[in-house]
Amino acid sequence: MIVKVCGITDIDQFKWLDKHEIDMIGLNFYPKSKRYIEQLPLRGYKTKSKKVGVFVNPSLSEVLSKCKEFYLDMVQLHGYESAEFCDIIAHEVPVIKAFGINDDFDFAELEPYLELATYFLFDTKSSGYGGSGKKFKWEKLNEYKFKTPFLLSGGITLKDIPQILGIDHSSLAGIDVNSGFEKSPGIKNLKNIELMMKLINNEKSR
Repeated sequence: MIVKVCGITDIDQFKWLDKHEIDMIGLNFYPKSKRYIEQLPLRGYKTKSKKVGVFVNPSLSEVLSKCKEFYLDMVQLHGYESAEFCDIIAHEVPVIKAFGINDDFDFAELEPYLELATYFLFDTKSSGYGGSGKKFKWEKLNEYKFKTPFLLSGGITLKDIPQILGIDHSSLAGIDVNSGFEKSPGIKNLKNIELMMKLINNEKSR
């Protein structure tokens, strides 16, 4: 199971996550986010974790600039970006396309993105483009019938991990955690992240 820890603002925590083999580390470039970062000293630092830049309705120049400055491995588009825009970005760097999910969401909306996104990310629909700390009803995932793998997000905490490990969906590739593993916005509870990884790794070894 892929583990993405999003909203990192501290270089020491970034290095800790990389050392502990977190698959993806999310850096938030949405200025209205509590976890927005302007800089992180990554020059010359080679990582095992994939660095994912999180954007909300950005310009093409903004995405390409941040990819170069932060040595991004992937881009997460978390707004209302068109399929045409995703196509342009996907020719430069792999794309995670996020969608806000509620009871009325129609997964048919994803069809134009199926050949463009490396992963989808399903978060709880909110006015703030994620980071709400709230869950959508996970049984909604049963309506997703496409093969493009997805990451589950939205208010996930340590106590949710056993239930997530029990979800039987062929396209569930991993999880994206954020506010449910924080001490304060942008500062993670590393002890809980370590406990989460133990639960996941124990499941893998079975």
